[in-house]
Amino acid sequence: MLRRAAAPQKGEFVVLLCRATASAADRGLIGEKPTAAVDGTGLESRHTSRYFFKRSGKKHSSRLWTKLTVACDTRSHFLAGAAVSAGPSNDSPQLRRVMAQAALAVTWDRVLADAAFDSEEHHRYCREDLGVRSTVIPLNRRGQGRKWPKTRYRRQMARRFRKKPRGSRHRRVFGQRWQAESAFSRHKRRLGSALGGRSDASRERECRLRVLTHNLMLLAATG
Repeated sequence: MLRRAAAPQKGEFVVLLCRATASAADRGLIGEKPTAAVDGTGLESRHTSRYFFKRSGKKHSSRLWTKLTVACDTRSHFLAGAAVSAGPSNDSPQLRRVMAQAALAVTWDRVLADAAFDSEEHHRYCREDLGVRSTVIPLNRRGQGRKWPKTRYRRQMARRFRKKPRGSRHRRVFGQRWQAESAFSRHKRRLGSALGGRSDASRERECRLRVLTHNLMLLAATG
């Protein structure tokens, strides 16, 4: 970066991420029956914070941030898949991208995501194409009220989340999704929450570099 060398392209990033994920599995950082939590977070696109803009009376555009969506191993916080987009934007399209990357080196036992990622196609893709045993994504009613879903996997989600006590096994499993939030908190504490790039392309490259750095730090800790 200091010498302004050519930045890695998306394909090169996926190869490096796949190799790092395979190494994490070999070292036991990712277990035999791993769970992936899919979630997204915003990163500031400049070092000047929103708080500074508020105090100074200046306008801080909502477009001045970048969204990083990841597939995170809930046990180790390893980022096995990552996609970058401009915020604010719909989360849902990123699930397929990050799980396609995450599944290159690991077969996931379970995938967790919040209602923003609700889609029958997401359930089908993870279970039937990627070999995931279980997907847990609560329903997003989308203004349809209490109508019963017509598709197979969304009907299953409706049954599992309907009138279940808070202490039920299914809800305890879904509670592991919050490990993605813990991973983002860890990521921002160590690498910061602001991006230095000035263009969308440079911020995307910087996000990819941050993901690799996050994972290398976890691998280094295993010795």
